[in-house]
Amino acid sequence: MASLVLGVLVSGRGSNLQSIIDAMVAGTLTARIAVVVSNKSDAFGLERAQQHGIKTVFVDPKPFKEQANPREAYDHAVLDVLKSHGVELVILAGYMRIVTAAFIQAYEGKMMNIHPSLLPSFPGLHAQKQALEWGAKVSGCTVHFVTEGMDEGPIILQAAVPVLEDDTDETLSARILEQEHRIYPEAIQLYGEGRLTIEGRCTQIEESVKQSNT
Repeated sequence: MASLVLGVLVSGRGSNLQSIIDAMVAGTLTARIAVVVSNKSDAFGLERAQQHGIKTVFVDPKPFKEQANPREAYDHAVLDVLKSHGVELVILAGYMRIVTAAFIQAYEGKMMNIHPSLLPSFPGLHAQKQALEWGAKVSGCTVHFVTEGMDEGPIILQAAVPVLEDDTDETLSARILEQEHRIYPEAIQLYGEGRLTIEGRCTQIEESVKQSNT
């Protein structure tokens, strides 16, 4: 199977980026990261990528502020970077910008995000805090395709995490993050194997082909 070409967008520390890199090194993910793009020049995710010899690009949002539509103009600049590197699947890994419709349409069905809750519960920011405030007994994380509705795209994989009575934002977030690092590479591998089919709001996962004994 040919390696799937990824473009990863980060804004911060890039721990999910690292989990994807680790899965590639371990051989459990057949993919290649062509470029890591950030809207923050000091994002540690850029350094992680550079440590593994991966191309990085900082696209500064400031020059686009004078444009008629700054967010869309910025996204077109990011799209130019991704397309110039032959990116087949876009991975949002702690990317703290809401992508525009133009961006989503350019990679429709070819862009993934991970969210720290069991969607559709607790979309948006501070999902772990929301879970605690609502007294949820179970939380977790969700890998989903990106659509124009925030955290509303077809769900690919989920992992559940119990909410403990003495949990804080920090302790719950840490346990959820462990599961994020596990299921994000798995979801990307399923995509690369051609086993994901979007049907309306749902993602169907095809069973793997059984190996012949003859």
